[in-house]
This record gives sequence, structure tokens and C-alpha cells, in this order.
Amino acid sequence: MDTKESINGRAASRKKKSKRHKDVLSCTNTPSLPLEDTEGGGGEEYPIDIWLLLASYIRPEDIVRFSLICKKAWTVTCTAAFWTRLYRRHYSLDAYLPLRLRPESMEKLHCLRACVIRSLFHMYEPFAARLSRNPAIPDSTPSTLKNSRCLLFWCKKIVGNRQEAMWEFNFKFKKQSPRFKSKCCKGLQPPIQYEEVHTNPDQDCCLLQITTFNFIFVPVVMGMTFTLFSISVSTDMRHHRVRLVFQDTPVRNGKKPRVEQGVQVVLDPVHSVRLLDWWHPQYPFSSKA
Repeated sequence: MDTKESINGRAASRKKKSKRHKDVLSCTNTPSLPLEDTEGGGGEEYPIDIWLLLASYIRPEDIVRFSLICKKAWTVTCTAAFWTRLYRRHYSLDAYLPLRLRPESMEKLHCLRACVIRSLFHMYEPFAARLSRNPAIPDSTPSTLKNSRCLLFWCKKIVGNRQEAMWEFNFKFKKQSPRFKSKCCKGLQPPIQYEEVHTNPDQDCCLLQITTFNFIFVPVVMGMTFTLFSISVSTDMRHHRVRLVFQDTPVRNGKKPRVEQGVQVVLDPVHSVRLLDWWHPQYPFSSKA
């Protein structure tokens, strides 16, 4: 019995020393030292410079996976150095870029992350190919726009090869942010020193672009909530007919929108319908961003 008690005592003493050693390491941020686990597992903490070096070799489509490795890997993806190096690595002189996405404009920290992501859809072939593979909206009705808020609306006349001009109707939406049951359970926020890098006025925004063969009066819908989108066959049986319904308040899950209480917008006949996310090369954004 005495032998067992002495063995258990020594084991408990080792666990306490190991715990104290681990607490000291976490307080002093000592790099590249093994952290022993009381359950027998082990780990190693590397300085952030190592993660920044590793980040230089990952593909743009693997950024999310890389950031989920640990907190320091995520912190690296928040830095201006990470996004600047990513841009330089994929920059091509042959790429046609808007003025804001050219190298001389990428020295600004404001909206740097958003501008690099936009530029990758111009220069990085896998991202550009992803856009070309997206099916047309008549074949895939967008359901992600439900309960989105209409921020802007404008229309313009398009003069092309046709004898008669067409009209382009643009609806800019901001998608509804997910609601958390607990107020403290919010998404990770970038460090304060990198907030300017992550600023993006168009975050969660998209543009619904509908082109018609003639001008159609559209009532004021800015500030209203988009609740219904439907595409059917036009009255001439050759084109499409688009119906949009806007309401003052979002529709709760499981409930159908009351069309009679909302504002209907019917566009007929329709030539084309496109949905552009904020990173799409044809999405309009300010050069001052």
C-alpha cells in the first residue's frame, strides 16, 4: 500500500509540475516549445513568422482551410502582408484590371482584402472558370436572396447591335446576416490593427441584373425586403417573365409571403437575368473603396 501511495504521489507531483510548466509557457509566449498534455497528448506552438512563411505557399482556394488550423494561422490571414503577397504572387501583366485593382492602387490598406479577392477573379484561372460554370438564373432560381434588403435601384438604356435599345434594371441587395441564439456567439473579428484591411462596404451584397426589351415602370422599392422571386414564360411564349415581390418586413421561416400586402414588380418580356456577387468582375464598385 505504501508503495502504491508513493507512486501515486509522484505521478500527481509530475502532473502539477507539467501544468505549472504549461502555464508559464502560455504566459511568456515561448516559441517552438512542446506543450505537454496531462492526458498524454502533445503539441507545439510556433511563432507567427512561421505561419506567415507557410501562407506563401497555399492556393487561394485553400485560405479558409489554412486559417482553421489554429489561431495564429487565422491571424496571419488577417494581415496586410498576407494579402499583398497573395496579390503579387498571382499578378499578371496580361490581365486587364480596373484602376482600383492595379498594383499602384494596391498599396492602400483600406479594403485591401476585398480588392485582392476581386482581382483574383480577373487573374486566377480556377476562380475565373468557376464563374463561367455557374448556370443561368432561369435554370437555377436564386433562393439566397430571400429576406434580403434592397439598398439601391437604377436602370439604364443599353444600345447594342439590335435596332431597338434594351433596358437594364439593377437591384442591389444586402443579404440577411445569420442570427445567433446567444449574443456572445458572433463570428471572429479581425484584430483591431487590421480592421482597415478587412473593411468591405459591399460585404454580403449582390446585384440582380435584369435586361428587358422595353422600358417598364418600377415603383420605389429601396429599403424594402425582397421576399419572392419567380420566373415564368412570357406572354409571347418566346422569352421570360420575372416577378419580384417586396415587403416592409422580412418573412419568417415557414411562412409564405402575402403578395397582396407587398409591392409587386413584373418585368416582361425579359432578355436575360444575372445575379452578381460582390466579387464578380462585372459587379460595380467604387474606385474610392
